[in-house]
Amino acid sequence: MYRRLPPAQSLHQAIESAPSLARLAGLAEQSSAMYRSVEGLIPPGLRPHILPGAVQERDWCLVVSHGASAAKLRQLLPRLCTHLQQSGWDIQTVRIKIMGSR
Repeated sequence: MYRRLPPAQSLHQAIESAPSLARLAGLAEQSSAMYRSVEGLIPPGLRPHILPGAVQERDWCLVVSHGASAAKLRQLLPRLCTHLQQSGWDIQTVRIKIMGSR
């Protein structure tokens, strides 16, 4: 005898039906929106080396591809944080994480 499978759900439906997934999706969207907000403050040559990372309470992480990008971005952190706060984001700290090579 075959077991009947439940009807398929779209990814959007699955996320909405699971509160923890919905929260993660919301945080990912917030991180992307914050990155779009500060992107113009980042030199064009540096942008391809940066990805928006995790948001945790009042802390936001930017992920960079290598140490040289991290060094340059570190100089911009006060400006980025101030811009986010002036734009209405409740962010106290912007951190940098260097992507591990695998």
